[in-house]
Amino acid sequence: MRRASSSRAVRIAFPFVAGAVALGVGYLLSESLSGYFVFLAVSAVVAAIAILGLGIVTGSAGMIALCQLTFAAVGAWVVSLLNVLQAPGGFVVWLVLGAVAAGVVGVLVGLPALRLRGVNLAVVTLGFAAAADVTLVQIQFPGATDGIPVLRPDAFSDDRSYFFFSVLVLVVCGIAVYFLQSGRWGSSWKSVAFSERGTASVGASVRGAKLTAFAVSATLAGISGGLIAGQVGLPFASSFTPIQSLALYVLAVMSGAYLIDMAVFGGILWVAVPELLKRWGIPQDWAFVIFGVLGVQALTSGSNLGQGIRNAWWKRQARKTPPRPAVPLDADDALGAVEAADTGAPVLVVEGLGVAFGQVKALDGVSLVVPERSIVGLIGPNGAGKSTFTDAVTGFLPQHTGSVSLDGRPLQGLSPAKRARLGLRRTFQQDRVPPTLTIEAYVRFVARRRLTLGELEETLAFFGCPPARTRLQSVDVGTRRLVEVAANVLSRPRVLILDEPAAGLSHEEHVELGERLRRVPARFGMSIVLIEHDLDLVRSVCGSITVLDFGQVLASGPQERVLANPAVVKAYMGETEML
Repeated sequence: MRRASSSRAVRIAFPFVAGAVALGVGYLLSESLSGYFVFLAVSAVVAAIAILGLGIVTGSAGMIALCQLTFAAVGAWVVSLLNVLQAPGGFVVWLVLGAVAAGVVGVLVGLPALRLRGVNLAVVTLGFAAAADVTLVQIQFPGATDGIPVLRPDAFSDDRSYFFFSVLVLVVCGIAVYFLQSGRWGSSWKSVAFSERGTASVGASVRGAKLTAFAVSATLAGISGGLIAGQVGLPFASSFTPIQSLALYVLAVMSGAYLIDMAVFGGILWVAVPELLKRWGIPQDWAFVIFGVLGVQALTSGSNLGQGIRNAWWKRQARKTPPRPAVPLDADDALGAVEAADTGAPVLVVEGLGVAFGQVKALDGVSLVVPERSIVGLIGPNGAGKSTFTDAVTGFLPQHTGSVSLDGRPLQGLSPAKRARLGLRRTFQQDRVPPTLTIEAYVRFVARRRLTLGELEETLAFFGCPPARTRLQSVDVGTRRLVEVAANVLSRPRVLILDEPAAGLSHEEHVELGERLRRVPARFGMSIVLIEHDLDLVRSVCGSITVLDFGQVLASGPQERVLANPAVVKAYMGETEML
């Protein structure tokens, strides 16, 4: 426990230490670089801030945004306008207001992202960038035609001190992004990029995750645009063209800009590549071609520079971290689920559930009652309707007949996220656990409540999961399933639907999982609906079983009676095996 607390303190202190080092390096560079290289250094810092924003919306949230420099233009335009109006507060206040304005525009542009994704979203954002570019050429920036330069802060009026000021702004942005990425917003961005269904199933807002990603990204772009206005004095539309936004996006993808250090590296490349081409007598526009080639390589290989470096580090750390042994089970830890079955009041009641896809009835009048603190098995052959049942009950198939209620409250019309917040959780057959998170970050995101480190560690150990600091990317699919179960259990739901949780586990792990699942209802005060093909696991934990076949209830009741039912045996084994 002491080691975990120390590790957490180190993670909190790290960005401030790194920021102090960056400020020291920035000061030394401001004193040692010549005037021309100071200007280039400011450009690199400004680009790094814009790329840092792209790292959020693209690298973390997985959305394509090709208008980052358009958001920067908004920030520069607001700073230029406030400068012409001689608004109170000076450059720093103007910079903040420009960032806020860009963030608002980012939310408006991000609204299509709620329905669009991939190439369609790319077209929308690129179209916005093109329209904004035409508009800027026509109206120009405030003060540009009259030659009114943007006034820098008094303490940072010369180029060298302004470079240090830009480094200071970059450090503040980097620290803010570090804590955002480490918190619930960051987890929601990474979760929605990996699986929108998985995000909604834990009660998180998919809309909120996408809009906050766009807002923060645009805000950072607005800051970079305001710094450009202070750098050049008279900003022009040529600094914010769509082709430059496209090149910046490609550079962000190539460098892995969701990592702060890689965003800084991307900013350096943004300046260094054109400068080298210039010195070699090659037109600087060829830099866009180079960025494009590097971006295509990153997209086709599914990896980028930053990800490659971090993956090598995580794998080395994973070899140093032995898996955690599971907590031994006490004989008096809790009553087994089989003995405690059907003794509580109904908590989840499904009546006459029906789902049709055209003329095909996937579910036809299915009813199920889940008593409090019990484990109910839901089994059936492939295609029986188990997954359709789960989707309908948890809100992913809202168009159905019949009714679903939780603790007596009807759930009709509620979204999956709202049902999850009320206490109806589920897991998935497919892997929905974002690999870019640590186990601790994922568990805290899924739990949606304050967890002490002790509670988190104890539950992970109970399910035999690796230590909390382990990267999910470094564990196998079977282990991620256990982490998914542990995280949902820690949310303390009223009912948790486990959809084949033992998939990917060995026989010994099946047995261990069954032993622990039997103790979950009494230990954590919840009910479980277990969907499984492994009948040995079902027998070991389920007091009652409902069998589906061709979308209808074939049998329902105590497990001994149901599993001995000839119709159930026939559905599973076939008539030949019964003879």
